[in-house]
Amino acid sequence: MPLSPITKVYGVKDAKISPLTADPAGGTATYATSIDVPGIQTFEISGDIETKKLRGDNGPLATNSAISGITIKVEHAKLSLAALAAITGGTTTATGTTPAQVSTYSLTGGSTLPAFKLEGVTPANGVDIIGGDLHWVLYCCTLSKFPEVGFADEDFRTVSFEADADPLISTGEWLDAVLNETAVAIS
Repeated sequence: MPLSPITKVYGVKDAKISPLTADPAGGTATYATSIDVPGIQTFEISGDIETKKLRGDNGPLATNSAISGITIKVEHAKLSLAALAAITGGTTTATGTTPAQVSTYSLTGGSTLPAFKLEGVTPANGVDIIGGDLHWVLYCCTLSKFPEVGFADEDFRTVSFEADADPLISTGEWLDAVLNETAVAIS
């Protein structure tokens, strides 16, 4: 019997960003090493639909709708300088030796916003299938707002970002929801 495509969705256990390094027409998309999104808290996907209505003879004749965009919003508990650099086009450097090590994120005026893949997963048993999981995969994302970072008075500061997802040039892949009978880690 095939796996049921209907499930509850509970929690988010992990998320990773993979910088898109190539996406040639007619070829295969390639990605750099995945970077953890530490302390993932929310992973929200929404979309926009553009609707056109044809009217004539004093009434509606036809309606046509198309998906015009997909947006992803992510919030996570810990700041990762590597993840920040991967989505903003910045760089990270590590200098010094113990006890004076320094890790620095830098963004210059000439930086461009790079494309990246974003994947999130439920915990095992976060779906109807005991021991299974659900992965959301967005293959080609680009920031649509600068990440929210900073400080909070007498509280923890979470990090969040929003990105637009586009189909890959190479394959047209845009978004996948993958329901696994047996939970698998993000590769």
